[in-house]
Amino acid sequence: MMTRLILAFAVFSLTAATCRAELQIPGATAYLQPDAGGARVLPDQGIASWKDPATTVKWFGELKHVGTLRASVTLQIESGKKSRLRLTVEGRANEVEVQANGNDTLTADFGEFEIREAGYHAFQLQSLNEPGEDAGTIVALILDGEPIKNAHFNLKPRRNAASVHLMYPVPRDVDVSAFYCEMTGVEEPLWTYYMACGWHRGYFGMQVNSETERRIIFSVWDSGGEAVDRNKVADVDRVTLVAKGEDVYSGSFGNEGTGGHSHLKFPWKTGERQRFLVTAEPVDDTHTVFAGYYFRPDKSEWMLISSWKAPKEGKYLRGLYSFSENFIGRNGDVVRKALYGNQWIRTTDGEWLELTTAKFSHDATGKEDRLDRFMGVEDGEFFLSHGGFIPGFSKYGTSFSRPASGRSPATMELPPLPNPSSK
Repeated sequence: MMTRLILAFAVFSLTAATCRAELQIPGATAYLQPDAGGARVLPDQGIASWKDPATTVKWFGELKHVGTLRASVTLQIESGKKSRLRLTVEGRANEVEVQANGNDTLTADFGEFEIREAGYHAFQLQSLNEPGEDAGTIVALILDGEPIKNAHFNLKPRRNAASVHLMYPVPRDVDVSAFYCEMTGVEEPLWTYYMACGWHRGYFGMQVNSETERRIIFSVWDSGGEAVDRNKVADVDRVTLVAKGEDVYSGSFGNEGTGGHSHLKFPWKTGERQRFLVTAEPVDDTHTVFAGYYFRPDKSEWMLISSWKAPKEGKYLRGLYSFSENFIGRNGDVVRKALYGNQWIRTTDGEWLELTTAKFSHDATGKEDRLDRFMGVEDGEFFLSHGGFIPGFSKYGTSFSRPASGRSPATMELPPLPNPSSK
């Protein structure tokens, strides 16, 4: 019977001479490469149904000290069955064969590995069994030795890279009727949402949904506090669709708050600058129409994605931000990076003001579990990077400034904008 204690963050064992800490990294925090072949990552068990030797299991973590590291893996296999495994660390591969004589958890001891440099390291486990033979349920990776001192690994089943944000300070006395931002995807892994224009009631950006599908997404939140089910939101609290562009799908969303969702399936290109514009037009003291416009590079013209009438508003845009998100964690080991530049706001007086300062923030995953997340300035634009287990760390709340571009949207051909001081 598999013991749940093996999924504990750290286990202390008493030896004859001294008290030693072993670092145990749950199997459920590992990644499958490729993520195919039938193996599954189960949050309460580990890696199961691993029968394809072409699939490898990888853990990633930061070791802050060099020296000799001892590594083993705990696993469950059927009584009487064998499993041959290979563990590779820093280019060295050690192999072990284990056989189950009962239903207890087994330990595959791979011996010692020399850690020569501090930093992020990969721990790659391979099955040497024949195709179709179960390698066993991989419960945990166990590390011991000087290199594990102050080591950092994600120890939770959530394998998403941390979500990261750029928060744009705006003077308190400024009413913002439009928000313009340019964004370039530098990396393009699946299940990435690069968001350019966010505000207190919605978000607007581009997403990688599959190998063959990409989307431009514009969504606006309902009023009220319902977090999951839009069917529970009263009509007076629902945003309503005003208009949408050609070939744009519109509907509802939930599970992250609720609201109105719209998207255009469009093959935006990595490395190509994309342009986004959000407008706000109060129609009375309690309602505002928010609209999202996307500049289609294939047609060299702006198009409306959608516009929504939001209740319990009557005000303009506030809480401006951008972000990058890994919304499915199966490939949270892959780096995501985007550039965010030439941000401008339009006041209710019709004046365009450039935003050249942004503050870094992240979600709860970025607080302790995933520290491979940071921002900076590159080629005159802000960038956000997260995932990949690569060096880079920005403290929450750190402020960055980019050089002014001077490329005001006032000099560009734009879609219709709300009239200044229309309220």
